[in-house]
Amino acid sequence: MGLRLRRDGGQWQRVIKLGPDGGPVEERRQRLSPRAAYAGGVIVARLFASLVLLSATTAALGGPPAFDRTEDVIYGRKFGMCLTLDVFTPKKGANSLGVIYCVSSGWMSDKRDIREDFFVAPFVSRGFTVFAVIHSSNPKFAINEVVFDMHRAVRFVRHKAKDYRVDPEKLGIVGHSSGGHLALMQAFAPEAGDKTAADPVDRQSSRVGMVAAVAGPTDFLNWGKEGDLALGDPKLPGLYAPFQFAKLVRKTLSFEVERDDKKRLEIGRSLSPVTRATAAAPPVLLIHGAKDTAVPPQQSERLAARLKVLGVPHEHVVKKDVGHNWAEMDKDIAKAAEWFAKQATK
Repeated sequence: MGLRLRRDGGQWQRVIKLGPDGGPVEERRQRLSPRAAYAGGVIVARLFASLVLLSATTAALGGPPAFDRTEDVIYGRKFGMCLTLDVFTPKKGANSLGVIYCVSSGWMSDKRDIREDFFVAPFVSRGFTVFAVIHSSNPKFAINEVVFDMHRAVRFVRHKAKDYRVDPEKLGIVGHSSGGHLALMQAFAPEAGDKTAADPVDRQSSRVGMVAAVAGPTDFLNWGKEGDLALGDPKLPGLYAPFQFAKLVRKTLSFEVERDDKKRLEIGRSLSPVTRATAAAPPVLLIHGAKDTAVPPQQSERLAARLKVLGVPHEHVVKKDVGHNWAEMDKDIAKAAEWFAKQATK
């Protein structure tokens, strides 16, 4: 598979070649504006990276899956729509540990993007029960609204812990890219349960016991270097909608996008895991590619430095020769699963 962008007469020409074995099958050309070409290129590159990951490990699978899958479990409702998760339970060797998998890329979530090979198999093969959470997505919902879904998902799992035979006090959470960001937010900024709530799920805390983030954004106010903002374009091309923070106008009972720069900075800061970390944070595992051009490695470096100051147990793994995605990510997730199991014994 391949993707090439080149400039031609003030326009961008996008050339896409598709093929499961890397050979050319189809070629399409389209003349685009520079802005559209760059954003489109990022999106297509992410798609290709996912296909590479899928094709690289599908061949390694053999025989029936080692887990039972329960699909479309409703963990909440939001503006008339259902929020769902899929549950993957080991067929044998369950260890009473649960891990919440944030299915997210660019703060978009789709159950078709659940990576069984990369984020399910490494855990269930070691006895974990995996809860693959689908959240409300960009462009309809901004990041601050997505965070609400993750709180609800964790509360739901804690409430149902006995049914799923997992220890609610030893829940782990894992994610890649925006999923890594959401996992870190959940670890650093959990919410207490409301003991007076009519819904028993809302009485539960959204706390987790450990977190692993792969190539996750950690600081939107210092993106790549000190003082560089990443609250939408141009630092994050193609990801404008997740940063269109909505506010409720009570006079009209309608939502409007927040335009005040000062308030946008405050929201961006509140959504940056590095600013939410405290000494009470659970153990953290950070994995990042040294050649990542989508989420700068500096993001994990910055958080690791903060965790060191706070005295939070953490590990920071830098993959020297990889970018945002890599073909053997499942091996690193397997190490994360072993790390989770180790933390659970402490």
